[in-house]
Amino acid sequence: MVTFFENIPSYYRTAILVGGLLLLWIIEGFFPRFTFRGSKYRHAGTNLFFTLTTVIVNTGFAFLIVKASLWTSNARFGLLYWLHLPLWLHALLAVLMLDLIGAYLIHLVQHKIGWMWQFHKIHHIDTQIDATTALRHHPVESLFRVGALLIAILSMGIPFWMVMFYQSLSAFMSQFNHANIRLPKRLDNALSWIIVSPDMHKVHHSHYQPETDSNYANIFSIWDRIFGTFIFLPDTTSIRYGLDEYQDNRYQEVGPLLKVPWEQTTVANNDKISGISGNL
Repeated sequence: MVTFFENIPSYYRTAILVGGLLLLWIIEGFFPRFTFRGSKYRHAGTNLFFTLTTVIVNTGFAFLIVKASLWTSNARFGLLYWLHLPLWLHALLAVLMLDLIGAYLIHLVQHKIGWMWQFHKIHHIDTQIDATTALRHHPVESLFRVGALLIAILSMGIPFWMVMFYQSLSAFMSQFNHANIRLPKRLDNALSWIIVSPDMHKVHHSHYQPETDSNYANIFSIWDRIFGTFIFLPDTTSIRYGLDEYQDNRYQEVGPLLKVPWEQTTVANNDKISGISGNL
Protein backbone atom coordinates (compact mmCIF):
# COMPACT_ATOMS: atom_id res chain seq x y z
CA MET A 1 0.00 0.00 0.00
CA VAL A 2 2.91 2.34 0.76
CA THR A 3 4.34 1.92 -2.74
CA PHE A 4 0.93 2.30 -4.39
CA PHE A 5 0.05 5.60 -2.71
CA GLU A 6 3.60 6.94 -3.01
CA ASN A 7 3.34 6.60 -6.79
CA ILE A 8 -0.40 6.94 -7.35
CA PRO A 9 -1.03 8.62 -10.74
CA SER A 10 -3.39 11.59 -10.83
CA TYR A 11 -5.78 9.68 -13.08
CA TYR A 12 -6.12 6.97 -10.41
CA ARG A 13 -7.23 9.58 -7.89
CA THR A 14 -9.61 11.03 -10.47
CA ALA A 15 -11.01 7.55 -11.07
CA ILE A 16 -11.62 7.11 -7.33
CA LEU A 17 -13.42 10.46 -7.18
CA VAL A 18 -15.54 9.89 -10.29
CA GLY A 19 -16.10 6.17 -9.65
CA GLY A 20 -17.30 6.79 -6.09
CA LEU A 21 -19.61 9.56 -7.27
CA LEU A 22 -21.14 7.40 -10.01
CA LEU A 23 -21.62 4.46 -7.65
CA LEU A 24 -23.40 6.60 -5.07
CA TRP A 25 -25.42 8.33 -7.81
CA ILE A 26 -26.75 4.92 -8.92
CA ILE A 27 -27.51 3.81 -5.34
CA GLU A 28 -29.35 7.10 -4.73
CA GLY A 29 -31.65 6.23 -7.61
CA PHE A 30 -32.69 2.94 -6.00
CA PHE A 31 -32.76 3.90 -2.31
CA PRO A 32 -33.34 7.68 -2.02
CA ARG A 33 -33.73 9.34 1.37
CA PHE A 34 -35.98 12.01 -0.18
CA THR A 35 -37.64 12.56 -3.55
CA PHE A 36 -35.63 14.98 -5.67
CA ARG A 37 -37.41 18.14 -6.76
CA GLY A 38 -36.53 19.74 -10.09
CA SER A 39 -33.72 18.63 -12.38
CA LYS A 40 -31.19 16.36 -10.71
CA TYR A 41 -28.83 16.89 -13.66
CA ARG A 42 -28.95 20.68 -13.45
CA HIS A 43 -28.30 20.45 -9.71
CA ALA A 44 -25.33 18.16 -10.35
CA GLY A 45 -24.03 20.50 -13.05
CA THR A 46 -23.83 23.40 -10.60
CA ASN A 47 -22.03 21.29 -8.02
CA LEU A 48 -19.66 19.77 -10.56
CA PHE A 49 -18.55 23.27 -11.56
CA PHE A 50 -17.24 23.74 -8.03
CA THR A 51 -15.44 20.43 -8.32
CA LEU A 52 -13.49 21.94 -11.21
CA THR A 53 -12.58 25.05 -9.22
CA THR A 54 -11.49 22.88 -6.26
CA VAL A 55 -9.30 20.76 -8.56
CA ILE A 56 -7.70 23.90 -9.99
CA VAL A 57 -6.93 25.31 -6.52
CA ASN A 58 -5.66 21.98 -5.20
CA THR A 59 -3.49 21.45 -8.27
CA GLY A 60 -2.06 24.93 -7.91
CA PHE A 61 -1.03 24.26 -4.31
CA ALA A 62 -0.15 20.57 -4.72
CA PHE A 63 3.56 21.39 -4.77
CA LEU A 64 3.28 22.77 -1.21
CA ILE A 65 1.63 19.56 -0.01
CA VAL A 66 4.31 17.45 -1.72
CA LYS A 67 7.17 19.61 -0.41
CA ALA A 68 5.79 19.62 3.13
CA SER A 69 5.20 15.87 3.29
CA LEU A 70 8.60 15.03 1.75
CA TRP A 71 10.37 17.40 4.12
CA THR A 72 8.74 15.90 7.22
CA SER A 73 9.79 12.44 6.01
CA ASN A 74 13.40 13.41 5.28
CA ALA A 75 13.82 15.47 8.46
CA ARG A 76 11.68 13.09 10.52
CA PHE A 77 9.97 16.18 11.81
CA GLY A 78 6.60 16.16 13.59
CA LEU A 79 4.93 14.64 16.63
CA LEU A 80 4.32 11.20 15.12
CA TYR A 81 7.99 10.83 14.14
CA TRP A 82 9.16 11.94 17.58
CA LEU A 83 7.04 9.19 19.18
CA HIS A 84 8.96 6.53 17.16
CA LEU A 85 5.82 4.60 16.26
CA PRO A 86 5.56 1.43 14.16
CA LEU A 87 4.45 2.13 10.60
CA TRP A 88 0.89 0.83 11.03
CA LEU A 89 0.25 3.00 14.09
CA HIS A 90 1.91 6.02 12.47
CA ALA A 91 -0.40 5.58 9.47
CA LEU A 92 -3.54 5.14 11.62
CA LEU A 93 -2.80 8.21 13.74
CA ALA A 94 -1.85 10.20 10.64
CA VAL A 95 -5.28 9.58 9.09
CA LEU A 96 -6.97 10.47 12.38
CA MET A 97 -4.98 13.71 12.74
CA LEU A 98 -5.51 14.72 9.12
CA ASP A 99 -9.23 14.18 9.65
CA LEU A 100 -9.20 16.14 12.93
CA ILE A 101 -7.14 19.13 11.77
CA GLY A 102 -7.72 19.10 8.01
CA ALA A 103 -11.46 18.41 8.12
CA TYR A 104 -13.18 18.70 11.52
CA LEU A 105 -11.37 21.70 13.04
CA ILE A 106 -11.21 23.82 9.89
CA HIS A 107 -14.90 23.06 9.29
CA LEU A 108 -15.76 24.14 12.85
CA VAL A 109 -13.70 27.33 12.51
CA GLN A 110 -15.52 28.27 9.29
CA HIS A 111 -18.82 28.13 11.15
CA LYS A 112 -17.53 30.27 14.03
CA ILE A 113 -15.61 33.02 12.22
CA GLY A 114 -17.92 35.35 10.30
CA TRP A 115 -15.79 36.21 7.28
CA MET A 116 -14.88 32.54 6.72
CA TRP A 117 -18.55 31.55 6.99
CA GLN A 118 -19.30 33.90 4.08
CA PHE A 119 -17.37 31.51 1.81
CA HIS A 120 -18.35 28.23 3.46
CA LYS A 121 -22.06 28.92 3.40
CA ILE A 122 -22.44 28.28 -0.34
CA HIS A 123 -22.04 24.63 0.67
CA HIS A 124 -25.06 25.06 2.97
CA ILE A 125 -27.19 26.96 0.47
CA ASP A 126 -27.85 23.68 -1.37
CA THR A 127 -31.51 22.83 -0.71
CA GLN A 128 -31.30 19.24 -2.02
CA ILE A 129 -28.44 17.29 -0.49
CA ASP A 130 -26.94 14.44 -2.49
CA ALA A 131 -23.49 13.04 -3.26
CA THR A 132 -22.64 15.99 -5.52
CA THR A 133 -23.16 18.43 -2.63
CA ALA A 134 -19.86 17.16 -1.24
CA LEU A 135 -18.22 18.94 -4.20
CA ARG A 136 -19.84 22.35 -3.67
CA HIS A 137 -17.14 24.55 -2.08
CA HIS A 138 -16.23 28.12 -2.94
CA PRO A 139 -12.70 28.38 -4.43
CA VAL A 140 -11.59 30.57 -1.49
CA GLU A 141 -12.77 27.90 0.96
CA SER A 142 -10.48 25.44 -0.81
CA LEU A 143 -7.56 27.67 0.27
CA PHE A 144 -8.65 27.34 3.92
CA ARG A 145 -8.64 23.57 3.62
CA VAL A 146 -5.22 23.46 1.94
CA GLY A 147 -3.86 25.60 4.77
CA ALA A 148 -5.32 23.28 7.42
CA LEU A 149 -3.89 20.26 5.62
CA LEU A 150 -0.41 21.83 5.61
CA ILE A 151 -0.64 22.53 9.34
CA ALA A 152 -1.58 18.89 9.98
CA ILE A 153 1.26 17.54 7.82
CA LEU A 154 3.94 19.73 9.36
CA SER A 155 2.86 19.49 13.00
CA MET A 156 2.18 15.75 13.02
CA GLY A 157 4.85 14.55 10.58
CA ILE A 158 2.91 12.85 7.79
CA PRO A 159 4.67 11.37 4.74
CA PHE A 160 3.40 11.75 1.20
CA TRP A 161 1.81 8.32 0.79
CA MET A 162 -0.30 8.77 3.94
CA VAL A 163 -1.53 12.14 2.65
CA MET A 164 -2.54 10.56 -0.68
CA PHE A 165 -4.31 7.70 1.10
CA TYR A 166 -6.17 10.12 3.37
CA GLN A 167 -7.27 12.39 0.53
CA SER A 168 -8.64 9.45 -1.47
CA LEU A 169 -10.53 8.14 1.57
CA SER A 170 -11.74 11.62 2.53
CA ALA A 171 -13.14 12.35 -0.94
CA PHE A 172 -15.17 9.13 -1.00
CA MET A 173 -16.40 9.52 2.59
CA SER A 174 -17.55 13.07 1.92
CA GLN A 175 -19.58 11.86 -1.06
CA PHE A 176 -20.97 8.97 1.01
CA ASN A 177 -22.12 11.01 3.98
CA HIS A 178 -23.77 13.61 1.70
CA ALA A 179 -25.44 10.95 -0.47
CA ASN A 180 -29.22 10.90 -0.72
CA ILE A 181 -29.31 7.29 0.47
CA ARG A 182 -31.84 5.64 2.75
CA LEU A 183 -29.92 3.12 4.83
CA PRO A 184 -31.72 0.89 7.35
CA LYS A 185 -31.95 3.01 10.49
CA ARG A 186 -30.15 0.50 12.68
CA LEU A 187 -27.28 0.28 10.19
CA ASP A 188 -27.01 4.06 9.88
CA ASN A 189 -27.01 4.45 13.68
CA ALA A 190 -24.38 1.72 14.08
CA LEU A 191 -22.11 3.28 11.45
CA SER A 192 -22.41 6.69 13.10
CA TRP A 193 -20.53 5.41 16.15
CA ILE A 194 -17.40 5.05 14.02
CA ILE A 195 -17.79 6.96 10.76
CA VAL A 196 -20.02 9.78 9.59
CA SER A 197 -23.18 8.18 8.22
CA PRO A 198 -25.60 9.85 5.75
CA ASP A 199 -28.28 10.53 8.38
CA MET A 200 -25.74 11.89 10.83
CA HIS A 201 -24.44 14.42 8.31
CA LYS A 202 -27.89 15.40 7.02
CA VAL A 203 -28.48 17.06 10.41
CA HIS A 204 -25.58 19.42 9.64
CA HIS A 205 -27.38 20.67 6.53
CA SER A 206 -30.58 21.58 8.38
CA HIS A 207 -31.84 25.16 7.98
CA TYR A 208 -32.21 25.30 11.79
CA GLN A 209 -28.99 26.88 13.10
CA PRO A 210 -28.45 24.76 16.25
CA GLU A 211 -28.49 21.72 13.96
CA THR A 212 -26.34 23.42 11.31
CA ASP A 213 -23.75 24.07 14.00
CA SER A 214 -23.28 20.38 14.75
CA ASN A 215 -21.94 17.15 13.22
CA TYR A 216 -18.89 18.72 11.58
CA ALA A 217 -16.86 15.54 11.11
CA ASN A 218 -16.02 14.08 7.70
CA ILE A 219 -14.65 10.56 8.20
CA PHE A 220 -14.61 9.72 11.91
CA SER A 221 -17.63 10.64 14.00
CA ILE A 222 -15.64 10.48 17.23
CA TRP A 223 -14.59 14.13 16.89
CA ASP A 224 -18.16 15.36 17.25
CA ARG A 225 -18.70 13.09 20.24
CA ILE A 226 -15.43 14.09 21.93
CA PHE A 227 -15.91 17.84 21.44
CA GLY A 228 -19.64 17.89 22.19
CA THR A 229 -20.83 18.90 18.73
CA PHE A 230 -22.82 15.73 18.03
CA ILE A 231 -26.59 15.90 17.59
CA PHE A 232 -28.74 12.83 17.01
CA LEU A 233 -32.12 13.11 15.30
CA PRO A 234 -34.27 9.96 15.29
CA ASP A 235 -35.97 11.08 12.06
CA THR A 236 -34.07 12.99 9.37
CA THR A 237 -36.80 12.82 6.71
CA SER A 238 -38.40 16.04 7.95
CA ILE A 239 -35.22 18.13 7.79
CA ARG A 240 -35.48 21.21 5.59
CA TYR A 241 -32.14 21.84 3.92
CA GLY A 242 -30.47 25.11 3.00
CA LEU A 243 -30.37 28.57 4.62
CA ASP A 244 -33.56 30.56 5.13
CA GLU A 245 -32.26 33.73 3.46
CA TYR A 246 -31.12 31.86 0.32
CA GLN A 247 -34.21 29.95 -0.75
CA ASP A 248 -34.53 31.79 -4.08
CA ASN A 249 -33.83 29.48 -7.04
CA ARG A 250 -31.11 31.80 -8.38
CA TYR A 251 -28.91 30.71 -5.48
CA GLN A 252 -28.71 27.27 -7.02
CA GLU A 253 -26.82 28.73 -10.00
CA VAL A 254 -23.07 29.15 -10.33
CA GLY A 255 -22.92 32.93 -10.87
CA PRO A 256 -24.96 34.02 -7.83
CA LEU A 257 -23.21 31.42 -5.63
CA LEU A 258 -19.77 32.78 -6.53
CA LYS A 259 -20.94 36.29 -5.59
CA VAL A 260 -22.54 35.35 -2.26
CA PRO A 261 -19.55 36.12 0.03
CA TRP A 262 -19.07 39.63 -1.32
CA GLU A 263 -22.80 40.23 -1.56
CA GLN A 264 -23.13 39.78 2.17
CA THR A 265 -19.97 41.74 2.95
CA THR A 266 -21.37 44.68 0.98
CA VAL A 267 -24.65 44.51 2.89
CA ALA A 268 -22.79 44.37 6.21
CA ASN A 269 -20.63 47.37 5.27
CA ASN A 270 -23.68 49.38 4.19
CA ASP A 271 -25.34 48.61 7.53
CA LYS A 272 -22.24 49.88 9.38
CA ILE A 273 -22.16 53.06 7.26
CA SER A 274 -25.87 53.67 7.95
CA GLY A 275 -25.29 53.18 11.66
CA ILE A 276 -22.40 55.65 11.68
CA SER A 277 -24.41 58.21 9.71
CA GLY A 278 -27.31 57.87 12.12
CA ASN A 279 -25.02 58.68 15.05
CA LEU A 280 -23.58 61.84 13.49
